[in-house]
Amino acid sequence: MSIETIKIEGIPSAVSRIGLGTWAMGGAFWGGTDDSQSIAALRQAIEQGINLIDTAPVYGFGHSESVVGDALVGLRQQAVIATKVALDWDSEGKIVRNSTPARIRAEVEDSLRRLRTDYIDLYQVHWPDSLVSIEETAAELEKLRQQGKILAIGVSNFSVEQMEQFASVAKLSTLQPPYNVFERGAEYDLFPYAQKNNLVVLAYGALCRGLLSGRMQGTTTFAEDDLRSFDPKFQSPRFAQYLAAVEELTQLAQERFGKSMLALAVRWVLDNGPTIALWGARRPEQLRGVDEAYGWKLSAADIADIDAILAKHIPQPIGPEFMAPPHRQG
Repeated sequence: MSIETIKIEGIPSAVSRIGLGTWAMGGAFWGGTDDSQSIAALRQAIEQGINLIDTAPVYGFGHSESVVGDALVGLRQQAVIATKVALDWDSEGKIVRNSTPARIRAEVEDSLRRLRTDYIDLYQVHWPDSLVSIEETAAELEKLRQQGKILAIGVSNFSVEQMEQFASVAKLSTLQPPYNVFERGAEYDLFPYAQKNNLVVLAYGALCRGLLSGRMQGTTTFAEDDLRSFDPKFQSPRFAQYLAAVEELTQLAQERFGKSMLALAVRWVLDNGPTIALWGARRPEQLRGVDEAYGWKLSAADIADIDAILAKHIPQPIGPEFMAPPHRQG
């Protein structure tokens, strides 16, 4: 198998076009987790040639980063670590946006400690903060880059206008929006901006929170603290509509390519832009099928057929807006 890679400006290593997403390893919003299984999954990913590990302080309120740090002991030079900044939380776990310079300076030190490293390859602003100017946030990250604490800068969940403001102060290398077969808003403005400015797109939710795994059924249920228990896609009657689309997509993947639904979902992301698909996993067996996504392409006709399946089954697509954390009150 030939691993597909991409260049992110500022990072010397070639970066795998499938990255490991570690949100679920934090436990919070995913019904808990098993650290030993998470560590095994992280090490398995490295063995399979996945070198991009995407995490964030807010994933389990530091827990995901700590698990990543534990897993990469002795393997740091084989990994490209991407983490994030500019969310805060209180003792009850209420999350708010906070990209003040003081918060950024505190967070980077906490992340370096938890990740057991002296530099972060890619540091991304998790969400824009309406109470802090974009330029002020950018200036603080540029200071960290010049200090050698971070190698490259990215943003997540930013608009084109916000990215333009940011790029007027600091060099941007990546953006990270939600993007998958079912959630495609990024295609209309973010992707053209990325292509024009040589940015790499880290597509989060490439498997749409497991919906595109092909493993869910209409009887699948979720714990009360699981994000999907309040994701509109996983509620009746829409859940049945999305599952019907997945069933037909699974059939197309098998009959036309001899591939799994997982492989089709990831290949679709890889063939639609200068992208890295973030594959969420917290157990080694959830990495099965990664190899299948490499070494083939979707044609324009294939993509049109996929679009027709979506239109047939999902009359009113739902976006990922429900995941946005609140702004702080001024």
